[in-house]
Amino acid sequence: MHEVFPLARAFAISRGSRTEARVVTATVTRGGAAGRGEGVPYARYGETASGVAAQVAGLPEDIDRGALASLLPPGAARNAVDCALWDHAAKAAGLPVWRLAGLAEPRPLTTAYTLSLDEPAAMRAAAARAAHRPVLKVKLGAEGDMPRLEAVREGAPRSALIVDANEGWSVEAYADLAPHLSRLGVAVVEQPLPAGQDAMLAEIARPVPVCADESCRDRESLPALRGLYDMVNLKLDKAGGLTEALAMRDAARAMGFGVMVGCMVASSLGMAPAVLLAQGADHVDLDGPLLLAGDRPHGLRYEGSVVHPPEAALWG
Repeated sequence: MHEVFPLARAFAISRGSRTEARVVTATVTRGGAAGRGEGVPYARYGETASGVAAQVAGLPEDIDRGALASLLPPGAARNAVDCALWDHAAKAAGLPVWRLAGLAEPRPLTTAYTLSLDEPAAMRAAAARAAHRPVLKVKLGAEGDMPRLEAVREGAPRSALIVDANEGWSVEAYADLAPHLSRLGVAVVEQPLPAGQDAMLAEIARPVPVCADESCRDRESLPALRGLYDMVNLKLDKAGGLTEALAMRDAARAMGFGVMVGCMVASSLGMAPAVLLAQGADHVDLDGPLLLAGDRPHGLRYEGSVVHPPEAALWG
């Protein structure tokens, strides 16, 4: 099922802006129990809401997690169905997903809060409104980013910063900005160069850790990132669900990568499984529901920037 959630305000990154979040919801109903999962079609990987919904609808009714990876590629459709299967298993067993998956009981997490790409004055004002939050994620990746970053720092002088260029910088632009990142309190730079051009990161100084996002999709993408990135951003919609993302987290750590767990702009149903994935992560970016004008019933509980594990009425 295709659903639309209006955003509280327009949200822009280097590739464009949006005013709504479009998601695909999968439901698995068997034996009197129903489980749900949510996927966000990612245009960056050529996905559309209609295409993802068709992928979900084309699966056999008796699909299980073991067969899912052989029938769907990594992406939003597999994520929605994988998470729906986990939720169904939890509802059928009367046990939480974390216990079924052999994980520790999840605890509340502190999430970054994202500031949309805009003109410096608008970003300063947005940062000032969010200055009480401990971590801000700053969308950059356009001409004039240095004034934007300085404006955010002026607006929120005490918040730690994550900078996300969304592939929007050239090598020269990154080299110009890099010496100023530590001074401005930037903790991580996310995907500064376009995927496919990131081999240059092996030759450029990295004064703060650099995190792969668009270059990092599933486990198969990890080996090529060694020596280029310090961290990887794991997202359920890229990996294709909680099953692959948990395995990917273990593989990334075994390879020496730091771990960020991020999200698309989505409802609490899409965010809930990521709360399990993000336990113990170096950085957490699960603010999607905070950017919506309205969330689902039984949505995740946020206290400032602290997100609590989901209730069973929502997921898991």
